[in-house]
Amino acid sequence: MSEGCVSAYLGFDATADSLHVGSLLQIMILRHLQKNGHKPIVLIGGGTSKVGDPTGKDDSRVMLTEEIIQRNTDGISKVFEKFLTFGDSAPSDAMMVNNDEWLSSLKYLDFLRDYGSQFSINRMMSFESVKQRLEREAPFSFLEFNYMILQAYDFLELYRRHNAILQLGGSDQWGNMVSGTELGRRCEGAHLFALTAPLITTSDGTKMGKTAGGAVWLNADKLSDYDYWQFWRNTSDEDVIRFLKLFTELDLSEIAKLEELKGSAINQAKVVLANEATAMLHGRDCLPLIHETVKSMFQGAGQSIDSLPRIYVCSSDVEGDGRRFVDLFVELGLAGSKKEARRLIAGGGAKLGDTKIENEVATLTSLDFDNKKEVVLRAGKKRAGVVELQ
Repeated sequence: MSEGCVSAYLGFDATADSLHVGSLLQIMILRHLQKNGHKPIVLIGGGTSKVGDPTGKDDSRVMLTEEIIQRNTDGISKVFEKFLTFGDSAPSDAMMVNNDEWLSSLKYLDFLRDYGSQFSINRMMSFESVKQRLEREAPFSFLEFNYMILQAYDFLELYRRHNAILQLGGSDQWGNMVSGTELGRRCEGAHLFALTAPLITTSDGTKMGKTAGGAVWLNADKLSDYDYWQFWRNTSDEDVIRFLKLFTELDLSEIAKLEELKGSAINQAKVVLANEATAMLHGRDCLPLIHETVKSMFQGAGQSIDSLPRIYVCSSDVEGDGRRFVDLFVELGLAGSKKEARRLIAGGGAKLGDTKIENEVATLTSLDFDNKKEVVLRAGKKRAGVVELQ
């Protein structure tokens, strides 16, 4: 290890066969560390997945078989190659390890004797993740209670094996991470560190990566590059600059220029965000086809909208306060009732062109036509209709 090169690790349990956008901030931190000469270590929790992390849960996790854990491990391992450079030729080359390598070979009595005395039940009970579970009077098994000890032991093992001195994780993992730093100090006299990042939410309070259609997966076999691009393109006006800073590698001076865009021009920043985030995960080669698809679907290229249901409005109808989208969706047959239209909007499935309609009382105005004669309203991925000015 070269002088000044810090080995930092980030752990993921194999609870699904793909990671989702909610994990992306942590991966970006690893990426930035590597670009600045430090060594990223990706820890796959093949061992801890057999126990299950109780943090933030009211119910015990479903026990996974060895076959499912291996399948999930194979699935989540793919994504890191998109963001990190793996190898063994440079000090900063990333590496991937699996804690099943050391956890499954532990002898229970030996482990208790060597490490059990290093953990205080009083201290463990004081951590927020444990207190919340007990305050909700949710079942908390002894198996799950061991998870904190195993995660702490992971840090110790990674320090011994690979000189890892920094653990990354979400803020909900603070108690587990601190336990690891303390175990390293007690057993090896090591100075270990924990760096947490807050849970990312959108401006409306929704967890990052959660949509009406489900999780925004990072594996292409679970979510296409086009749908991934659309997720970022549909970022709200309030979030786009923040997400450009967090999830792209654009120079801050470039982002500052995009921040100056106002009104409908902010959509340019959303396209930049979608392009940069998608290129990082799927490569830039996919962007031309995505752009062509968007053009044909949303800008009326060719004959793509000729067969869509269509209604006509007078210019006076969309002046001032305009026409409510709820009414237009019903008139186009994209919703069976106003209640259904409101539910569609609340669920994030209603769009004007490729921009999500955020408010149930929002209206279509003359400004939305942007000097065009028609606009496309979309309900989900497969249904659309046209509003044309007479």
